[in-house]
Amino acid sequence: MVPRPKGTSTGPKLFEQRRLELGQSFQDGGEHYERVRPGYPADSADWVIPDGARDAADVGAGTGKFTALLVERGLAVSAVDPSTDMLAQLRKAYPQVNALEGTAEATGLADSAFDVVSVAQAWHWFDPIEASKEAARILRPGGVIGLVWNQLDTSVPWVHRLSRIMHAGDVHKPDFRPAMGPEFTGLESHLTRWEDPVTPDDVLELVKSRSYYLRANEVTRAKVMGNLQWYLFEHLGYVEGDVLMLPYLTQSWRARKA
Repeated sequence: MVPRPKGTSTGPKLFEQRRLELGQSFQDGGEHYERVRPGYPADSADWVIPDGARDAADVGAGTGKFTALLVERGLAVSAVDPSTDMLAQLRKAYPQVNALEGTAEATGLADSAFDVVSVAQAWHWFDPIEASKEAARILRPGGVIGLVWNQLDTSVPWVHRLSRIMHAGDVHKPDFRPAMGPEFTGLESHLTRWEDPVTPDDVLELVKSRSYYLRANEVTRAKVMGNLQWYLFEHLGYVEGDVLMLPYLTQSWRARKA
């Protein structure tokens, strides 16, 4: 999640401005994002998708990391994202998907056309009230919205320090619950623990896909990369080509259209 600015009574406005600025950092770099970001565990999709679902809308789809799981399960998928660059990667990998530019608050999709709306690694960039209204509009009666987040498993001490060096701001607090509009009811959660096999160079590239790094100046970027190289190669003792198992948690949430 994007950290809320400290201080004045105009905090909410400042937070909204900061959220929009950071979200804009993902407009470009689709090829890099596709290459370095992890996918999602299969059971996150199995848990989110309701029985008998035929049609899915993947909102904030990016390059199609979660879209892939929907396609693999035989759903007819429409993918929505504001980034032309990200969607170019998605269209290349999944030409059968109806991919269109749009936002969570204005998808451009038809009324009551979907059994499930999925949002992976993106809900925190949206206005949750307006996005909830839009999701409810495009869902059929009784349809499900599923919100999914990958995050580093900071219960592992070395990963906790890694996340601090990377400025991985999407590590949720234990009491986290996603904000959602009154259009949805029965919010449930599901947790998956898994590991992603990566090299030290993969980790260095991963940090370059983070919003903090993308929005930082060159001095800050150099500091982050220097600290990360020291941590991986000197402190942890890895060498180029080593494979390390990077622990993740995937948080999945689902709610049904009221």
